[in-house]
Amino acid sequence: MHMKKYLLKCLHRLQKGPGYTYKELLVWYCDNTNTHGPKRIICEGPKKKAMWFVITLLFAAIVCWQWGVFIRTYLSWEVSVSLSIGFKTMDFPAVTICNASPFQYSKVKHLLKDLDELMEAVLERILAPELSHINATRALNFTIWNHTPLVFIDEQNPHQPVVLDLFGDNHNGSASSSLAPGRSCSAHGCKVAMRLCSRGGTVCTFRNFSSATQAVTEWYTLQATNIFSQVPRQELVTMGYSGEQLILACLFGAEPCSYRNFTPIFHPDYGNCYIFNWGMTEKALLSSNPGAEFGLKLILDMGQEDYVPFLTSTAGARLMLHEQRSYPFIKDEGIYAMSGTETSIGVMVDRLQRKGEPYSQCTVNGSDVPIRNLYSHYNTTYSIQACIRSCFQDHMITNCSCGHYLYPLPRGEKYCSNREFPDWAYCYSALRTSLAQRESCIDVCKESCNDTQYKMTVSMADWPSEASEERDQSTNITLSRKGIVKLNIYFQEFNYRIIEESAANNIVWLLSNLGGQFGFWMGGSVLCLIEFGEIIIDFVWITIIKLVALAKSLRQRRAQARYAGPPPTVAELVEAHTNFSFQPDVVTPGPSAEPYPDEQLPPIPGTPPPNYDSLRLQPLDVIESDTEGDAV
Repeated sequence: MHMKKYLLKCLHRLQKGPGYTYKELLVWYCDNTNTHGPKRIICEGPKKKAMWFVITLLFAAIVCWQWGVFIRTYLSWEVSVSLSIGFKTMDFPAVTICNASPFQYSKVKHLLKDLDELMEAVLERILAPELSHINATRALNFTIWNHTPLVFIDEQNPHQPVVLDLFGDNHNGSASSSLAPGRSCSAHGCKVAMRLCSRGGTVCTFRNFSSATQAVTEWYTLQATNIFSQVPRQELVTMGYSGEQLILACLFGAEPCSYRNFTPIFHPDYGNCYIFNWGMTEKALLSSNPGAEFGLKLILDMGQEDYVPFLTSTAGARLMLHEQRSYPFIKDEGIYAMSGTETSIGVMVDRLQRKGEPYSQCTVNGSDVPIRNLYSHYNTTYSIQACIRSCFQDHMITNCSCGHYLYPLPRGEKYCSNREFPDWAYCYSALRTSLAQRESCIDVCKESCNDTQYKMTVSMADWPSEASEERDQSTNITLSRKGIVKLNIYFQEFNYRIIEESAANNIVWLLSNLGGQFGFWMGGSVLCLIEFGEIIIDFVWITIIKLVALAKSLRQRRAQARYAGPPPTVAELVEAHTNFSFQPDVVTPGPSAEPYPDEQLPPIPGTPPPNYDSLRLQPLDVIESDTEGDAV
């Protein structure tokens, strides 16, 4: 009751001036607003009132439409790109150097002996099938072959292709038991494919290749991956090229350097790699001037004579320029420097600065990416390449129960091998070609908001020249074009470009356009909007007051509906009830008791109340003490 009374008083105090009806409120608003148009609706004649009402309504609709367009454009979160050029002393990039061959063949020959013999036999079968029958009696270890063999596919009849065993009847392998024996084929008449099986050979698929060379290369790489995944990492490091063996000479600006100034890192594709000017704790080296004289100069010995013959077909150095605190994905972003040449690399720097949420799906440090970064143990910053590879390794572990040799391994997991996971090649091939897997990783991984790209201009020349080679041989210095690479890495221009994203439509742009449209079509301002807000509040209060009055009238009607006629008097209510406290006691008759005379009741003590017929009762819930409430 008290809350209801206070609410009514508050409503009366707040709703002052305009009136207590919607019509009075609208008339008051049109007469007092600063917006053009509403005043003419109440001041002109009937025809002009209708005309101005239509015009005002039309222009108000145009304003609302324009506001919707501008708000939708603002919420699209478009960006504009600006390009600026800076001039200052720049940090020299980190330089990663790798040999094209990951291992020295003299140190891994014992691991690849059976595989190399199989590879030679496969090449003989494909290139010279008539000569391969002469060496058919050569003993081969088909343990590796039985897991993932190469086959011929004869497509002379496209509707019924025939799968032929590459080795015919020379061996009895479980993987080739379902192939057609007794027929010969060559790479010119048949396609070479890789047979991948799972579930004990009951489910198989064939991976086709465009050429026989590509097929045998992929097959050899897959089998070598299986072998190296079973070797401890420390042993693999000793089988690669050491820094002292790879880096013959080093000069940064005018300061000499050596292999001790490089950070070693093992890369599964290229073995031992060495990074100059890299690390999270050390300060980056600065370059004071552009030009080759102020950059990094290297002379590298590739040791081409000790390359793994079937694993590497490229001779030279693989190098990459990147930020000091980023991991080098040299296989995807690196370039080759050819042996026997002097390669000059001019560098230009582009710094990208992207807008974050909600303008783009970029991340500052990768903390909001739901993928475990497997490259974090290198103490490097986040990159989208690291995220995609970590995502693929997670899918590999989930679907194949093992991790691939080319990617970092989470703690507690094992690398895939034919011994422990016989079906891993089939699973890896299916996962690698799966479009859904790639899309899922791309959708989850985000680009880095801040990135630095190094644009390289590469030029090459023969080095050493014939005259220099003869002179160096006379001084007992071994320089051969087959294994020597000279590198010059420097800033081409002493400036950098900053490519920065900024909001194309900010809040200032939105407010100016909203105000411009409102002022142009309606002649209004911010004060007019405040007036409109005030009239909305008045509408709300009037609606509340009317609802309260309606609820009050409904309660009164329900209270009056309890009685068919007028309310009873006090005397009628008293007579309708019996006062049980004045009932006589019932006495059991005895010998000494004197009963009352017949048809005589005992006296009733007390005095009955007076009969006030003029006093009528009202229900308590309809009595209001607030006089202001009756006026509503």
